[in-house]
Amino acid sequence: MFSLRYNKTCKPALEFKTLMLFLIYQTMNFQKLLAVGLIALTLVSCSTKRSPLTYFENIDEFTEPAPTGDYLAKIQPGDELFITVTSTIQETTALYNLPLVNPATNALLNVYQTPQQQTYIVDSDGCITAPILGKVHVAGLTTEQIRDKITAEIEKDVNDALVRVELVNFKVDVAGEVARPGTIKITSPRFSILDALSAAGDLTVYGERDNILVIREENGKKITGRINLNDAETLNSPFYYVKQNDYIYVEPNDIRKANSKYNQDNAFKLSVISTIVSAASVIASLVIALTVNK
Repeated sequence: MFSLRYNKTCKPALEFKTLMLFLIYQTMNFQKLLAVGLIALTLVSCSTKRSPLTYFENIDEFTEPAPTGDYLAKIQPGDELFITVTSTIQETTALYNLPLVNPATNALLNVYQTPQQQTYIVDSDGCITAPILGKVHVAGLTTEQIRDKITAEIEKDVNDALVRVELVNFKVDVAGEVARPGTIKITSPRFSILDALSAAGDLTVYGERDNILVIREENGKKITGRINLNDAETLNSPFYYVKQNDYIYVEPNDIRKANSKYNQDNAFKLSVISTIVSAASVIASLVIALTVNK
């Protein structure tokens, strides 16, 4: 039986604080046990349903073919393009290329760096300014269409011109409940949301697989779409193939939200209880000091 009798050697204030901390520990253990029990009951109650972690559960019932058309990115103002022009006689097409530049910084000017080809930045009007050709409107076109457009202009003077066009800033951002959130640089013109999620390490077990948010910019406006990885119809979604600068967000499921709220509540409770215990300890010390002085 715990006693609050005064004893100079046992220090009642210390014993009182120890008792309070013990009671808090027992209370928090009970809350943890209760939370684990509720989660277990939830999992058991859902055991008869299909697994929420399975992708495309109805894939066997899906008969429509996946889209094969509009997966190529359309160029927008602010995009960065890499364009080179070559031919069997390089002197005839050299003037159509931007000059090479030294990529070294000021601190490395004395260090030899391999010269690199410059890139084109699409201006606010959707145009690039190319040597000899002047202004070329490229916004709304794919890299293949830009290649054909430039080739047609150059072939007025050069018969065997070979034009190469690449989108340099093709990237997407993946955030939320994935293993490795961050920016993914894309080198393939055909890249799906499945590729993006795989590059991010796939969804965690806490990821909401039937409600993935995609934020996209088209014609200067933000549009949003939702992806349901449990439904095979996603293969026909206009958001199935990613576009440059897409933002993909995987929302947390109810278990993750409940755990987060539980941890926040416990942190707050522990802070409050710790303050109360400290205050009680100070009060007990003052009472003992007054008692001793009498």
